[in-house]
Amino acid sequence: MLQIHVADHIATLTLDREQRRNALCEEMVQSFAAALDAFRTAGVRCVVLRARPGCKVWSSGHDIEELPAAGLDPLAWRDPLRKLVREIETFPAPVIAMIEGSVWGGACETVFACDLIVAARDATFAATPAKLNVPYNVGGLLTFLNAANLRLAKEMLFTAAPVTAERLCSLGVLNQVVDAAELEEVTYAMARRIASNAPLSISVMKEQLRILAGAHTMSPEDFERIQGLRRVVYNSQDYAEGIRAFKEKRKPEFKGE
Repeated sequence: MLQIHVADHIATLTLDREQRRNALCEEMVQSFAAALDAFRTAGVRCVVLRARPGCKVWSSGHDIEELPAAGLDPLAWRDPLRKLVREIETFPAPVIAMIEGSVWGGACETVFACDLIVAARDATFAATPAKLNVPYNVGGLLTFLNAANLRLAKEMLFTAAPVTAERLCSLGVLNQVVDAAELEEVTYAMARRIASNAPLSISVMKEQLRILAGAHTMSPEDFERIQGLRRVVYNSQDYAEGIRAFKEKRKPEFKGE
């Protein structure tokens, strides 16, 4: 489910759940968190997050089988996706996402939460909560806004259409786009360069940047209003229809109720 390799202060985490298109399930996230804890002790200076070479789908995002039924928040604080993003953002060393294939749904946020992103030229990214009627939360939207400009974030979230790696790189969302044959070489050259620099300095800068990126004020009234709006969505008939249609592999019929 998750392959782990460490050498020369560089750790590699490889998503290995191809029968489920590398869906981000709770078991995988627990393994991910445990690995990062071990990396702290081992003095890892850079982490590469990747899928197996030649994959068509880097990750299909949140494991749909683990989304709760109507009436429960699908992206609550303890949700695996929320935990995964927090683990990446708070890990003291840089995390590089090495992308080959397509990235769907919550995997988009996972990748955008990484410190650096290197992608194959034919990679694509699709944010798909609107296809399932899943009410994204404030933390998830902030991850998008920290990675992309507002209009691009709206386009990705509202249309749920795939966006090419080359376009995202031209807009500053990705760091580099390369031919698939060069992906490993370029990614690990970046990782080695990071690992050769001062780890304490990098760790402090990463934490400062995380705090600054999240320094947005919100009144208690606005927070409560947003939570109320989200509850309307995950209590709706459309939420149940979105999950049901995905499992039945058909297009959902949303009625706005």
